[in-house]
Amino acid sequence: MVHVTYEIVEHDGGWAYKVGEVFSETFPSHDAARRAAERAAAEQRVAGSTHGIVFQSKDGSWHEELAQGGDRPETDVKG
Repeated sequence: MVHVTYEIVEHDGGWAYKVGEVFSETFPSHDAARRAAERAAAEQRVAGSTHGIVFQSKDGSWHEELAQGGDRPETDVKG
């Protein structure tokens, strides 16, 4: 199973959460950023519907896949 960690970090004069190398918007306090990260992490665990998706990879080629709605990652928040 995939595991996603939301990390609370100082960013752009305030606080943000980060997943991999991607930052959220900036929040005025650590607590506000943590609450937003906890909310986002909880939403990511919610199962959805199974749908066909189309996406483009880094090399420019297009792919079609079936995204299983119940295939949700484990999540946590650090910081």
